[in-house]
Formats: sequence, C-alpha cells, structure tokens
Amino acid sequence: MDVAPAATEEWPGALFALLKAHDIRQVAFVPDAGHSHLIRRCEEDPDIKAIALTTEEEGIGLMLGAWLGGERGVLLMQSSGVGNCVNMLSLATLHRTPMPMIVTMRGDFGEFNPAQVPMGNATQTVLEAMGTLVRRADRKEDVVPTADATLRMAFNTFRPTATLIGQRVLGAKTFGKE
Repeated sequence: MDVAPAATEEWPGALFALLKAHDIRQVAFVPDAGHSHLIRRCEEDPDIKAIALTTEEEGIGLMLGAWLGGERGVLLMQSSGVGNCVNMLSLATLHRTPMPMIVTMRGDFGEFNPAQVPMGNATQTVLEAMGTLVRRADRKEDVVPTADATLRMAFNTFRPTATLIGQRVLGAKTFGKE
C-alpha cells in the first residue's frame, strides 16, 4: 500500500461520516491504500462490522446477506477487483438488492503499472454492462456528494451502484518509479 490520501485530506473522514449518516453497518473490503483511512475508521467504530475479504466477489455475497439480515452495507474495492465481481453482480440485479460500491481507480491518470491499465479502462463499462449505476469523482470536492448519490440510488432503487474515485483524487501510485 504505497500511496494513500494524505492524513490532512478531509474527504476520507467526510466519507466515513457519510457512511454513518446512511446507517451503514457492514463494510467489506480488500485492503487498499486509497481506502486505508476509511477502512481504519470503520475498523475502529464499534457500530460497524469491518470485514476484510480475500477476494472482492466475496463482498457481493456478504452485502446480499447483510441486506437480507436487515443491515446496510457497502463494498470498498480497487478497480482491479471489479473484474472479479462480474458474475456475482448478477445476483444483486436479479434479487433487487442494494449493492453500493466505492471503487478506487488504478490504470487511470498517471498510472505506472501497465497491468492495471486494461481493467482501469474497462471498469465503468464492465459495471454498467452488469446493470450497475456508475458515477465518477475526479475532484476531491466531488467524492462525498458522488458517494452520497450512489448510496441513495442503491437504497432507493434496490440495485447495484458504484462511485469511482479517480487517481486525480488519490494520486497515482509509483512504487518508487517516478
């Protein structure tokens, strides 16, 4: 986890407050630098079950179970994990289950790793092909309002939704390769 939003950034804390305001009780995630501050806040909150996953598609089943059990959840992942979820996303659409996802982008603005580019370029198209309503935040001031809209759409329309947080917000990972 090479690059994370700076500790001085306000949007990760505001995003956590937004999850609380939407009564999110379960947060599933594969560890990711872009979500590191948000994950840490969720892990520290006794009212939130923060569940580390071994692969992103597990989060789809977990979020479906949370909803059936009467709790709201959100799935945090990196764009490279979206491809792992394609088949499972059909369940959320088929069963009309809210499935909000907050996705940090790789293979995007300033990416150094060529292996991240194909999925980074395909993320929005793949999600939309599976019936997901997708909104994108490429400026820090857009992250919270976009995530708010995504959460509202998920719980009001009973379908998968996603906020994509671009690398212009997160900063491009370099792993020492300037």
